[in-house]
Amino acid sequence: MYKSILVAVDISHGDVGKALLARAAKLLEEGGAIHLVYVVEDVPPYVLAELPKEIIANRRSEAAEALRAIADDAKVAVSVVVRGGHPSSGILEVAEENRCDLIMIASHRPDLRDYFIGSTAARVVRYAQCSVLVSR
Repeated sequence: MYKSILVAVDISHGDVGKALLARAAKLLEEGGAIHLVYVVEDVPPYVLAELPKEIIANRRSEAAEALRAIADDAKVAVSVVVRGGHPSSGILEVAEENRCDLIMIASHRPDLRDYFIGSTAARVVRYAQCSVLVSR
């Protein structure tokens, strides 16, 4: 059983996030905390100059709404965290800040490009300071 679990989700795959959250609830100690996390990837500066500022703000608020929709189905209290930056770095930062003892993340089936650049899940597994459960 775990005291603090970080569940990293991709909001474009909400059903996967709900399944991960349900698994996290089963692994959580009584009185523990679950942190549902999504990292909005930063827009490159050369693109940012051409975009209205509202678009960036909307991306974060839409992500927070999507996370709340996933968290609403949980049978335990869940904190929702939306960060900006690189996904693996953001996930690891939130895990460290909340002293998580487990990170849960979904992974797609690997293909050739993962062997060259690595997936978010692979980077989280490689650099996490706690246990990582990768779900397929």
